[in-house]
Amino acid sequence: MPRLQVHTKARPHEYEIRIGHGLLAEAGVDARRYLGKQAQRLVLISNRKVFAIYGPAVIRSIELSGFAVSPWFIGDGERFKSMRTVESAVRFLSENNLERTDGVVALGGGVVGDVTGFAAATYLRGIPFIQIPTTLLAQIDSSVGGKTGVNLPAGKNLVGAFHQPRGVIIDVETLTTLPPRELVAGWCESIKQGAVGSRKLFKQTADFLSQLNAGSTFVSSPLEDLIAAHCAFKASIVEADEREDSARHDRRSRRILNFGHTIAHALEAVTRYRRFRHGEAVGHGMLVAGELSKDLGLLQPSELELLRDGVRLCGPLPRANDIALRAITDAITRDKKRSQGHVQWILLEQIGHPRIINGQEISPPLLRKSLSSVLGIR
Repeated sequence: MPRLQVHTKARPHEYEIRIGHGLLAEAGVDARRYLGKQAQRLVLISNRKVFAIYGPAVIRSIELSGFAVSPWFIGDGERFKSMRTVESAVRFLSENNLERTDGVVALGGGVVGDVTGFAAATYLRGIPFIQIPTTLLAQIDSSVGGKTGVNLPAGKNLVGAFHQPRGVIIDVETLTTLPPRELVAGWCESIKQGAVGSRKLFKQTADFLSQLNAGSTFVSSPLEDLIAAHCAFKASIVEADEREDSARHDRRSRRILNFGHTIAHALEAVTRYRRFRHGEAVGHGMLVAGELSKDLGLLQPSELELLRDGVRLCGPLPRANDIALRAITDAITRDKKRSQGHVQWILLEQIGHPRIINGQEISPPLLRKSLSSVLGIR
């Protein structure tokens, strides 16, 4: 059963990622280890769909470890990742008299994890929280690294905080109840991490997807190993650049994790977070970024084809050919990754070799050409 340690400068300075099957039944034991003897109360934040499947087992385990636990639910979907939701969450924490030694548990996908983490970061100026991610995307990416936040009408993740969890519990059996589109979203994120991480991680991911599409067993030791490899990569980036230093432009900058996200955030914003799962939008975004990389002379056509093959292995993506080009380009100008007035793009020199590019180097006609070519916009 894989166990990883994430080392950070911020408290708790080190935390554990556990990966395996049947771990939800041990959540209380882990919570006690992570939070210590002083913790008495926990609030478990989830959505009703996830809680109906896994909540009772997690609650039972937590109570057996001596905690008083109260569940609180948020709506299902990206549009509930808002300041209004956070306000309701911290009000619930206050009503349940949580103290600084108590904690919060996030049981769900990336939206639940981001909202829970931000609420925990702001309530009493910061209380402990534990991540129990139940989607593939959350397991390999958003649950690791301490980024928390919510969306504004102007764009995605414009308000947030860095707040590291005390521990991450990844039970791969939760993936068996995901709808197909959630898995597609997670696989797109895994291809993204492989594309900017290393050729080895990209190949490990693509090989697993090829075997899975050919009918191999889903929940398996290779799946646990793959998730562990992705978590190890994400942890290595977090340890090198915990708070995403804007002065860094090297391949270990945390900004490389935003490959595909400039377009993805724009697509999500212009469709009001109702059409795309985040990972699906990242799938489109990677292809646009790959096309830009080729057109700028950074990426060989053969490498772009490898990226396209990887995205195809993830599954079908929602169409985007009915979205106005102007709406997408306008949304890009509001991207939170702007620096000195310009969007910072993550492009590729080859698989495993990302490059940070100032938006000045991408002309509006070139951007429109790439968007039109990839998304089919006419």
